[in-house]
Amino acid sequence: MRTGQGRLMLVALAAGLAGCAPTGGQGGGALVGGDAAGRVYVAPGQLDEFYAFMSGGFSGNLGIYGLPSGRLLQQVPVFSQYPEKGYGYSEETKALLNTSFGFVPWDDSHHPQLSTTNGEHDGRWLFINGNNTPRIARIDLTKFETEEIIELPNSAGGHASPYLTEGTEYVVSATRFSVPTPQADVPIADSKFGGLISFVKVDPQTGHMDLAFQIHMPGYNYDLSRAGKGPSHGWSFFSTYNSEEGKTMLERSASQRDKDFIAAINWKQAEQCVADGKAKTWPARYAHNVRGEDGVARSEIKTSAKVLAPADCPGIAYFLPTPKSPHGADVDPTGEFIVGGGKLATVIPVHSFSKMQKAIADKAIEAEIDGIPVLKYEATIAGEVQDPGLGPLHTEFDGKGFAYTSVFLSSEIVKWSLADFKVVDRVPTYYSIGHLLIPGGDTRKPDGKYVIALNKITKDRYLPTGPELTQSAQLYDITGDKMRLLADFPTAGEPHYAQAILASKIKDRQLRTFALEANKHPQGIKSEKEARVERQGNKVRIYMTAIRSHFMPDNIEGVQVGDSVFFHITNLEQDWDVPHGFAMMGARNGELLIMPGQTLTLTWVPDRPGVFPFYCTDFCSALHQEMQGYIRVSPRGSATKISFNTGS
Repeated sequence: MRTGQGRLMLVALAAGLAGCAPTGGQGGGALVGGDAAGRVYVAPGQLDEFYAFMSGGFSGNLGIYGLPSGRLLQQVPVFSQYPEKGYGYSEETKALLNTSFGFVPWDDSHHPQLSTTNGEHDGRWLFINGNNTPRIARIDLTKFETEEIIELPNSAGGHASPYLTEGTEYVVSATRFSVPTPQADVPIADSKFGGLISFVKVDPQTGHMDLAFQIHMPGYNYDLSRAGKGPSHGWSFFSTYNSEEGKTMLERSASQRDKDFIAAINWKQAEQCVADGKAKTWPARYAHNVRGEDGVARSEIKTSAKVLAPADCPGIAYFLPTPKSPHGADVDPTGEFIVGGGKLATVIPVHSFSKMQKAIADKAIEAEIDGIPVLKYEATIAGEVQDPGLGPLHTEFDGKGFAYTSVFLSSEIVKWSLADFKVVDRVPTYYSIGHLLIPGGDTRKPDGKYVIALNKITKDRYLPTGPELTQSAQLYDITGDKMRLLADFPTAGEPHYAQAILASKIKDRQLRTFALEANKHPQGIKSEKEARVERQGNKVRIYMTAIRSHFMPDNIEGVQVGDSVFFHITNLEQDWDVPHGFAMMGARNGELLIMPGQTLTLTWVPDRPGVFPFYCTDFCSALHQEMQGYIRVSPRGSATKISFNTGS
């Protein structure tokens, strides 16, 4: 049987099995069309149409998946140490995890955001938030590596983060947990807290970030955000809950009011107020970590931030009353509609940007809170989606006039029309959907082909793995009038949110090797002739090369107990996908995974005499097992001189 015929038979068999799936019930078979397997099948040697970037949640990482296959392609370490790649263990990457609290090798990553130009994904960078220690990271999509992490001062819980303005002018973050501002030792129950919205400027050429200003807001919980686009460009919108400012048992003390708010922020006006000197300089302490052109990350502690109060800059902030405990604040492709997702609401409220502008001009104001006008609900609302299900959360758009909202409590996706705000379709998800994803679904030009449910619970969807089960993504076809379930696939960590982009915007821009001649690492070397070992007091620096299938030098003597031994290893390969690993017996940090042309450093402090091996951890050739060496460690004060083998 020819390969092509066999492949077609496999597709047909899979499609037939899918068509015979049980109907109804918790398996959801009734939603699966007979051609479902063929729709998601990516043949061996073929490529997926989309990259999907899924937050790793409590893993602190970013997962890269192919769509429609659902195949996990890569894990990009961001906020967490990651032994597979040596991230957070190598001397070049440790500084990326510095904070004002010290070295923090973990975080809770929620919301990946692809960079945009004119409101469309451009494939240059991806930003993602750290929710626990408020941070924003930038990942370079030519090499899928974390290049920069900035901590956000005066904040606690960077949840409404890191949302981008239409042209990636700013990456924006708001605090989830309001705290004393500035921080102070005060009684919890009786003190007034504040929330900060941070605007981080992004350099249009390099992507480098810099904290431009913060806006001091009332002490609510700020949840999610989207920036305006088109006519609403220059504004950002943030959902808030706990406008009661409760501090204990929020499931009881918050959500007492009929409505909370969406905060509308005029960042163009805020820029002008900062330029006019209306911002105050607050003392602050936060880390800004950047990986340089030499591949080495360096950390700087900054000590101040510019903070604007809405009362000092009229027109920068308005509150739009929104029922009830809103999660999402999503802007449609035209920039006209701002959709709230009230977790406890019985409707989906849809605000109109043009009506909001008119309400501001007409002074249709019902109250003022800390210098922020509260606009009348009737003056800004465009309509309400009736009977959306229980617990609407987050909305994305297909670019064809329809919106898709995740509904947590009733575990479903609801499709509704932007023309008349009426529900036109709904499908169950399995189970407890949080966010959802449409490729480009937050941009001016969505690709309305799929919607993916990011589910919190799976129960019976996969083989059991003890008390904890995998989280799940479910892929639905949205090219027709009705949504159709095509596939399930498991996801790593807890993906809160995800974004996807056409692979064609990224794949041909991939860096395949680091050019050896351009290696600017201060301890990098270009050839085996430069390999050497040098003692500098209690430090021993090993300038080592790796190439199929040996290290140079490979036998080293003269190291003493208690020395700090630095392995500066340069991978001399210049072929795509030939990394080399490095592991040292007794090292108490991690291994290294060194890309072609790259230099990385591992530190080892031997604590006993003996002869100890090191070896390559990444299978690189038929003689991979032979890629090894030894270090002789002598007692402290030994007369054994430094010596090493260079093969000559």
